Amino acid sequence: MPQIENETGPKYLAIAGALLADVQSGRLKPGHRLPPQRQLAKELGVDLTTVTRAFNEARKMGLIEANTARGSYVRGRAPEQDNAALAGSPVIDLSMNMPPQPSAAKLRERVQEGIAGVLSSPHGLMHLHYQESVGAGPDRAAAARWLGARLESVSVDRVVVTSGAQAALYAVMRILAGPGDAICVPDLTYPGLRAIAEQLKVRLVPVAMDGEGLDPAALEEACQRERPKAVYCVPTIHNPTTATMSAKRREGLAEVARRHAIAIIEDDAYGALPRQVPAPVAALAPDLTWHIATLSKCVTPALRTAYVITPGMADTLRLAAEIRAMSLMMPPLMAALASRWILDGTLEAITAAIREESAARQVIAGRVLHGLAFQAHPEGHHLWLTLPERWRRADLNLYARQSGLALVPSEAFAVGSAPEAIRVSLGAAQNQAVLERGLNLLATILSHGPSALSSIV
Repeated sequence: MPQIENETGPKYLAIAGALLADVQSGRLKPGHRLPPQRQLAKELGVDLTTVTRAFNEARKMGLIEANTARGSYVRGRAPEQDNAALAGSPVIDLSMNMPPQPSAAKLRERVQEGIAGVLSSPHGLMHLHYQESVGAGPDRAAAARWLGARLESVSVDRVVVTSGAQAALYAVMRILAGPGDAICVPDLTYPGLRAIAEQLKVRLVPVAMDGEGLDPAALEEACQRERPKAVYCVPTIHNPTTATMSAKRREGLAEVARRHAIAIIEDDAYGALPRQVPAPVAALAPDLTWHIATLSKCVTPALRTAYVITPGMADTLRLAAEIRAMSLMMPPLMAALASRWILDGTLEAITAAIREESAARQVIAGRVLHGLAFQAHPEGHHLWLTLPERWRRADLNLYARQSGLALVPSEAFAVGSAPEAIRVSLGAAQNQAVLERGLNLLATILSHGPSALSSIV
């Protein structure tokens, strides 16, 4: 019988959590028949409505089933759970920060049609040849057109086409900093940047953040103390906190960078998602800013296509030299497909479908996680959740994985001490129903303390 008298949260969630723990521990086997709801309500000292809500919650989590003949019983593993367990991977992925792929985006059909269209065009075979490391002229022009929606005027001479934002970031970091040099970063920052810094032996200097992101006053202090070569920032839908800088905050950051004559690395991975957002930092300090924009978060990571706006022509040549040494060039076929989609409106149609799906998933998350402390952007792919006091991220990560959930704890992002928080990504779940099931499971786990989940009998 579940022990719920010491639980401070809603009783129905306590009962659902007890069922979850008993299923995980093997105390309740597939096919085990549960007591009638009236009987269970009487034995637990709660009303019938509470037990009914608990059973409904357990059904959402995929723990139990019910029919007229048998009543409520523990369900067997779904086929996808068996496959995931055999593969060693979680059932519901809330860790991978990728855009959702709604049917409205028609990605499979559009990729097939787009590649066929590229190859059948008058110069289609050129896309199967070697090209310049800076990118083919038509691809740079298409990139300038796409980037021009957020930046008033983009010179093609300052645009470089790269095989993804990670490759672009690596090349830019090699240009700006050497072993032992310092780069200022938000104290919670993109794990890919941490990996680059470790390989290049560059020191990352953590800069405090607030609700708007990186704090210019803290950056000023860090610049005076550390003499960094550059500052890295994600002004729009920061990963992982989702903070978005106001226009004033972006101006403040640019002013500090100009005062100390340091470069700005602007990671604009999510800039195409919001319908309205302040101008990029590159619009405020074009001569200092390396602006990196990718299609991975607004279309698909499979294209491996990103664009860099450099501070000037000399920097374009330096970046092209780095790309030539690293990978020779951007894969021409992918670059041509991206250009085709930019010019015929397909890219914007896909982005609009992803934006709409992301917004719908954020609504689901807001409803399911109501009462918990988290930050989110209404059109973003992820949220940043502060754990209830009784939870520690290591414990939560363990229980989540045992329950078939993948999350990312804060130490993946922390440059220094890590807060008790997790990033919850909403895009990787196959559909909204799977996402809701995963979020319900997460909410139920968080409604208990780890000791409660491990000691229910």
